[in-house]
Amino acid sequence: MNIAVFGTGYVGLVTGTCFADFGINVTCVDTDESKIKSLQEGKIPIYEPGLEFLVQKNTKENRLSFTTDAARTIRNALVIFIAVGTPQDETGAADLSAVREVAASIGKHLDGYKVIVTKSTVPAGTGAMISKIITENCAEKVPFDVVSNPEFLREGSAIDDFLRPDRVVIGAESQQAIAIMKDVYSPLYLIETPFVITDVASAEMIKYASNAFLATKITFINEVSMLCEKVGADVHHVAKGMGLDKRIGPKFLHPGPGYGGSCFPKDTLAFADLARRHDHELKIVDAVVAANRRQRKFALDKILRVLPNPRDALVAIAGLAFKPNTDDMREAPSIDIIQGLIDAGVRVRAYDPAAMESAQSMMPAIELAKDVYSLVEGADCLVFLTEWNSFRKLNLGDIKARLKRPVIVDLRNIYEPTQMREAGFEYTAVGRRLVG
Repeated sequence: MNIAVFGTGYVGLVTGTCFADFGINVTCVDTDESKIKSLQEGKIPIYEPGLEFLVQKNTKENRLSFTTDAARTIRNALVIFIAVGTPQDETGAADLSAVREVAASIGKHLDGYKVIVTKSTVPAGTGAMISKIITENCAEKVPFDVVSNPEFLREGSAIDDFLRPDRVVIGAESQQAIAIMKDVYSPLYLIETPFVITDVASAEMIKYASNAFLATKITFINEVSMLCEKVGADVHHVAKGMGLDKRIGPKFLHPGPGYGGSCFPKDTLAFADLARRHDHELKIVDAVVAANRRQRKFALDKILRVLPNPRDALVAIAGLAFKPNTDDMREAPSIDIIQGLIDAGVRVRAYDPAAMESAQSMMPAIELAKDVYSLVEGADCLVFLTEWNSFRKLNLGDIKARLKRPVIVDLRNIYEPTQMREAGFEYTAVGRRLVG
């Protein structure tokens, strides 16, 4: 079987590479010639643990290739995945222009039965739109099926998520398309992966509803953390007590400066926009979006409160990416928080194990450090904004000696308050009881 994947961004590249690792012949298509050239040389444009190795391995074994030739790729493939970006537009809706372009291209070059699969995150109704565009662009009537197969990849663990997923969702209207999709994913039957077979619109809704619920869970524990500080409770104990209830579960109950990244911010907005377009209001989702914005302000205020005079202060920021094990700065809390510090007159120095290059282009006003220890040299305050594992076992004595003032604002609750107080730090966390 030959499959094509349109788009070599995060989703497309992981999808194509992992299918190739299943033993399928995969061709990834992109209009960006420089990106395709780099991929042909085994260089990947994103930071994702394990991905570069798999790209190089499957390219060498001739199962994975990269091209800008859409026409030939469409003709040679039985299954065509659309995995292009769907960023939010100025209204918050998903921008489907790239999806439309791919659908039109497929229609123009369709020469026999194909299964066209939407991997991109799209609102309900997009499958019908794709079908219409393909039909309008076909020179003659050719049979095809449109399928929704949403991705559930977490940045930093995307390879494992694809190869060992919680579930595979297949939204289709024909038994032939379902059978072909099951064949594509057949290696996952060996590990008894659950398959959800449904209609196209329901599959599209599953993706948005899942992300909105996870964003809600994060935001809920952030709201609880603020109340914990006011009543003298410890949010870690509260989250543990909640998470042991199997109906709730422990995941995504970790307080911090708010969610970010390429999915939750745009998908919550697009989900709410979808509801409004159908004369409905998702009040919980709207509240989540507003509360997440407030959480960043809450985090910024925590930092400013520990600075006697912001205009004379140097703040050291440890962690810039929206989460560990990625270089993704899209909608990262660090952007708003750092900008708030700069607006208050604070000088900012920052370090991140992977996102330095992205941060430099996005925030040219900040200084960059080569490691955590040079980061804190002469700083008035150290702020943890991303919970990289390399930050968890620092030499606290060295950190304290290098800081101008022994002040730490831990917005990810990496350390224990008692430990930090005993080490002589003025320590601020999120939703935790600070005894002593």
